[in-house]
Amino acid sequence: MTAPEHPTAAGAGPTQDLVFDVENVTLRFGGVTSLNEVSLQMHRGEILAVIGPNGAGKTSLFNSLTGVYTPQEGSITLSGHAGDPPVSVLGMPTHKVNHLGVARTFQNIRLFPALTALENVKVGVETRQKSGPVAAMLGMPWQRREERESTAGAYALLRRVGLEKRANDLASSLAYGEQRRLEIARALGTSPGVILLDEPAAGTNPAEKRELAGLIKSINVEDGVSVLLIEHDMKLVMSVADRIVVLNFGQKIAEGAPEQIQRDPAVVAAYLGTSTEQATEQAEQQPEVQLIDVASDADISGNDLEGERP
Repeated sequence: MTAPEHPTAAGAGPTQDLVFDVENVTLRFGGVTSLNEVSLQMHRGEILAVIGPNGAGKTSLFNSLTGVYTPQEGSITLSGHAGDPPVSVLGMPTHKVNHLGVARTFQNIRLFPALTALENVKVGVETRQKSGPVAAMLGMPWQRREERESTAGAYALLRRVGLEKRANDLASSLAYGEQRRLEIARALGTSPGVILLDEPAAGTNPAEKRELAGLIKSINVEDGVSVLLIEHDMKLVMSVADRIVVLNFGQKIAEGAPEQIQRDPAVVAAYLGTSTEQATEQAEQQPEVQLIDVASDADISGNDLEGERP
């Protein structure tokens, strides 16, 4: 499946297909302002990255989008799947946001360590099933059918992220990079229209980052899932993102294409802690970020990202 085209930020019109529309969101914790009048729009089918120094408000933004936090000011509307009407998710419980088509991973891995990899993914798949505990206890025919379907779906997702051979291993026994991919598989099990990835490359080595970049592009292009990404690895961000939003001290300081962002003096100043004048000189001298070549690499499941599909 090919992701639908989306308008650029500059050319976006009134008929643009938005996933998230965030307007002037302000989030405070006592006297601390975590987000200060942040506005952004996420177009359907794109990979949008949110970057910024530590403490910039990136995870607070994710938590506001998914119902973990309720901002005191502003509005957040969501259209999780194509054709869904925009719905306000400000203060909505997280499980209801998930049922509207939003899945996420976390900065700190939140798997069920005593469950196998397969069982962890089935937790995600079964959120979309209709059978309840009574049907499970009675072994009703439709419940047994859904159980077979959830097992098959979980195996397919493990294959998708390169973990099929670890299906029966406990999640706690997996390597750190494998646990990251398992979280993504579980999130995909909920059949999302948009997936939020919070620092998925943290703790991974260069080979795992290359595989992750291919997986993110594959999820976006082949599955048609919009991707909202928080990441500190600029090589990964510049390789996969269509657009980038930059936060600093809870405020949006820049937005644009990757090649614009890496030369933006305000962004350089935020990361280096220098004045804008010094950052302008630094931006002119710094080399281009070397990109991860995801186009020529096979994805983790062994499929060529650019190859034809049956």
